[in-house]
Amino acid sequence: MHSLRKNTNESSSWPRKVFAWFKSLGSGIILDIRARAPWYISDWKDAWNYRVVPATALIFFANVLPGIAFSLDLIETTAQYGVAEVLLSSFMAAFIFSIFGAQPLTIAGVTGPITVFNKTIFDILEGRNDSPNYLHFIGWVYLWAAIIHWITAVLNWCNFLKYVTLFSCDTFGFYVSWVYLQYGIQVTTRQLQSTDPHNIPGALVGITLALLMLVTSFLFQSLSRKTFFHRHVRRFLADYGMPMSLIASSAMAYWGRFNTANPDTLPIGLAFMPAGGREWLVRFWQLDGKWIGIALPFGIVLWILFFFDHNVSSLMAQSSDFPLRKPPGFHWDFFLLGITTFLAGLLGLPAPNGLIPQAPIHTTSLLVMGHPLKKRDVEQDTTIIGSGAQTPFPPTDADKARVTELSSLNKMISEVPVSVVEQRVSNLAQGSLCLVLLTGPFLHILNLIPRGVLAGLFWYMGVDALRGNGITQKIFYFLRDRKLTPEDEPLRKVRKSRILLFIAVQLAGFGATFAITQTIAAIGFPVIIMLLIPLRVFLIPRLPFTSAELAILDQPTASPFTMESVGGSL
Repeated sequence: MHSLRKNTNESSSWPRKVFAWFKSLGSGIILDIRARAPWYISDWKDAWNYRVVPATALIFFANVLPGIAFSLDLIETTAQYGVAEVLLSSFMAAFIFSIFGAQPLTIAGVTGPITVFNKTIFDILEGRNDSPNYLHFIGWVYLWAAIIHWITAVLNWCNFLKYVTLFSCDTFGFYVSWVYLQYGIQVTTRQLQSTDPHNIPGALVGITLALLMLVTSFLFQSLSRKTFFHRHVRRFLADYGMPMSLIASSAMAYWGRFNTANPDTLPIGLAFMPAGGREWLVRFWQLDGKWIGIALPFGIVLWILFFFDHNVSSLMAQSSDFPLRKPPGFHWDFFLLGITTFLAGLLGLPAPNGLIPQAPIHTTSLLVMGHPLKKRDVEQDTTIIGSGAQTPFPPTDADKARVTELSSLNKMISEVPVSVVEQRVSNLAQGSLCLVLLTGPFLHILNLIPRGVLAGLFWYMGVDALRGNGITQKIFYFLRDRKLTPEDEPLRKVRKSRILLFIAVQLAGFGATFAITQTIAAIGFPVIIMLLIPLRVFLIPRLPFTSAELAILDQPTASPFTMESVGGSL
């Protein structure tokens, strides 16, 4: 009798479970829209802030120029893409995510991984006698990926982001940083290989301009953090240092003997015209049936890449370092990413997705700094020195100068982020500038930028991202003088052997990802990246870390407020 009642209860609960499952379909998207919709008007009103201006300028240069440089190999190898395709892809992503997105701070555009993905497919197809039309095949790859994107959003699979911690983000960020450094080297070496023997000076000038771009960018960044000049000047250098370096370095190519060297510049095409004079509409539905099925595995690989890359860039743009007050929306934005992927295949564009390090750079440029603390340790030190209470001699001129320096440093150090200008205009504006760049006059200006300057931009962005990476910071901890290490440094509570073990696992993940991208198997590198998540969830806890040590070594990427959209954090 009891077993009969139990079977009856189980049979009656099964329809309820099925109904509950159907009811949950798309619930993540609905919750994202409901959470973000009340803020939509303020997203436009809040843009009435000066921080939007430097953010737009910075991200425009940091997005469009690396995107073009990443695509140089794809443009020159396949002859299926041009600068127009890259610019239109960046505009499309900026327009859709700034107007309709739930996370407008996330910058999307053409990345290095997608150019590697597209070029690898081209290499595979070119090796066949019966190779299909490349853009038709890519169109189906993008369509399959878009469909899986939509399924992912509807089934709430973005909730798996709760398992993405700083372990995965730092490892992937470390990989992206080295990709930037590698591409900078490739840009310079390509000039040496492709340059006519009589124009070797042009290649050498390109290398000189790359180093000039690198040094001046860091010089402006360093000056913005010193005690020189008024604080408004320092903030100006922080906001516009990189764009000024890029413009100045490009102008140097046309100064004196540098101009006669004729260094290589960016390639361009006709205004608003696709590469090779083809139509903008790619009729991918005309592809032979057997290739449609073959495109599916490639679409799955692309979905894996975008699921990790785009969502991690969104997490980093909304990390716990930023005092955000507006809710995120991972499910809805991933649904929109499926739309942009489909449109990219329809128009023959490289598919855009979230950018690292541009997305967190965008949020950083929108930070509003302030002085929330009233009591400062440095003030106590300067009071002691200035009063002469602890010294048998009256303060000297050197002491007074030191007091002034400490006071200035104190004002800078005590500045902390108090808010972020969360709005949609800077993303839309930088994307609109990409569209403006497609006009004839501005394409001519784009053609004046030497490739060497882009190499310097790659190096600057790569090194700057490496400096703030968690892996690099842990390595610096070992190199730093222990006596000069703050007493409240959390890593002091972790055994050094365990820190080294944690770094070793991260570097192994980085090495595997970087190595596979150097081979013909580069098409599978998104799988290696995705494996970082189960590696963290299942392997790391089995290694000899205590729970306290693991809590210090690895933390959620974003705050609980942000992670609430995906059901919390690990």
